[in-house]
Amino acid sequence: MEAILELENVSKRYPKTGFSLENISFSLPYGAIMGFVGENGAGKTTAIGCILNTVKRDGGSVKLFGREMKDSDTELREKIGVVYDGENFPGYLTAEQLSRIMAGMYRRWDQPLFQKYLSSFGLSPKQKIKQYSKGMSMKLAISAALSHHPQLLILDEATSGLDPIVRDDILELFLDFVQDEGHSILLSSHITSDLEKVADYITIIHDGRLILSGTKDDLIYNYAILRCGESQFQAMDRGDIIAFRKRDFQTDVLVSDIRIARRKYAGIVADHSSIDEIMLILIKGERT
Repeated sequence: MEAILELENVSKRYPKTGFSLENISFSLPYGAIMGFVGENGAGKTTAIGCILNTVKRDGGSVKLFGREMKDSDTELREKIGVVYDGENFPGYLTAEQLSRIMAGMYRRWDQPLFQKYLSSFGLSPKQKIKQYSKGMSMKLAISAALSHHPQLLILDEATSGLDPIVRDDILELFLDFVQDEGHSILLSSHITSDLEKVADYITIIHDGRLILSGTKDDLIYNYAILRCGESQFQAMDRGDIIAFRKRDFQTDVLVSDIRIARRKYAGIVADHSSIDEIMLILIKGERT
């Protein structure tokens, strides 16, 4: 399957802090949404910086639309819309002033489309951005990102801190965006319930390392958590165990195929897993 974004062994080290992003590899197909998941400080923002060339990587390669992006490559940058958590634009600007600036930056800036987004989101074009709520600011940033007709959206915690109604509106917008099979989204978030609604793929990183990447449906419908007593856990085939976590008198065991697990371990409760549960066991649990 052709990929709009490919990372291969991307690394970045910060000697002063001791943090390092180590050999991150994944690919995002065209027409898909990938949830990029990890706790705060896991390295999501660093990885996004490596993708956008705002962080100089120490190793590995990043391909966008099949080729590496150079600092001077305005053609590729035109195809990417970026939204960060927090302040995306100076607060002293109005949306109307912002649109004039964006028109000078992007050849495909679509002023009528931007005005349409402002109207649908109930944003005043003459109001100072600093007077917007966080939800309004995020809607403005997404409107601006979409109004130069990108093919790839890269969103770093774009739904963080927003109320459920606003988040739902934005998620619907993302689903509309990828109806075009030439569009894709990399959505960094720690709100896994949002990703379960819209993502096609999930990539999980922890402490700068990739620990799992796969389709959302595989993780939700095929992966399972077995709730074991100690004797049941000790009797399990170690080759079936991805990770496990001991809690008082129970051990939660992550396996990759619920149907095989239910046949093989008929006396053990096997539950379908959420993204949260999978991440928790992978990060806080142990490997065999």
